[in-house]
Amino acid sequence: MDIVAILRGVTPDTVIEVAECLLQSGIKTIEVPLNSPNALESIRLLQTAFDGRAVIGAGTVLSVAQVEAVAQAGAQLVLSPNMDTAVIQRTCALGLKSIPGVATATEAFSALQAGAHALKLFPADVLGAATLKAWLSVMPVGTQIYAVGGIEASNTAVFKAAGAAGVGVGGWLYKPGYSLDQIRQSALALVKAPVATR
Repeated sequence: MDIVAILRGVTPDTVIEVAECLLQSGIKTIEVPLNSPNALESIRLLQTAFDGRAVIGAGTVLSVAQVEAVAQAGAQLVLSPNMDTAVIQRTCALGLKSIPGVATATEAFSALQAGAHALKLFPADVLGAATLKAWLSVMPVGTQIYAVGGIEASNTAVFKAAGAAGVGVGGWLYKPGYSLDQIRQSALALVKAPVATR
């Protein structure tokens, strides 16, 4: 199961050391939300430093213009809190992986029809693992759903058991001001939790 580290609020002057810490702990997918300071620069730095070692994503992508900007910065994943057909289609046209946020079955099916590669159950802690399991029972075989929102090491197992392809972990793992040791300990706890299959 994939673990996406959501570095909301990260800055270009700290993003490399934070990402290196995560990679050393076993987390290989890193998302920089666009509402972080100088997010595009952080994405550029990550793609340059970790090309081939990590998958770099852009989060909170809300418009076609933002899709184009993150593509130029080197992002490989485009993640959104919402389902916007134009954003999904432009992401796919540029050869990037689209993971839009969905909160209803209707949004989920619409996102898949628009070409989304995977779905983001958001907010997962509100919608719950039962929702994810129910959706998977009626969606096309092979549909991948990531649980995002309120995820931490203690609740990953229930989402894995429901069939989640991965989880996105934000504030529990990283906030500006967290020490590298604190980030490392949280990352290791996630990797060792039942969510991580090796």
